[in-house]
Amino acid sequence: MTIRNLLLDIHALEEELIDFERKYSIRSETFYAAYASGEEPENDDWVLDFGEWASVYQTWLTRQAEYRNAVQRVQRQSSTLSRLIQVATA
Repeated sequence: MTIRNLLLDIHALEEELIDFERKYSIRSETFYAAYASGEEPENDDWVLDFGEWASVYQTWLTRQAEYRNAVQRVQRQSSTLSRLIQVATA
């Protein structure tokens, strides 16, 4: 994925995360820490949401890492912001 596509994907995932955060009134990192440690939803109606929320959050973490790696590759070649923007918008 290009830097631009990674950023677009990150933003789309963040919109999904915000929807879950608004629905359940907790931040995604708080939810994910409990979910990843094995905490089960108390309400059966939450099961599908929790699975999807965890999946979206995991994908968001992956895209964040991919974005950082892509930016670092460009910055190793040229450390200017202008060059980074040129590569990202190409």
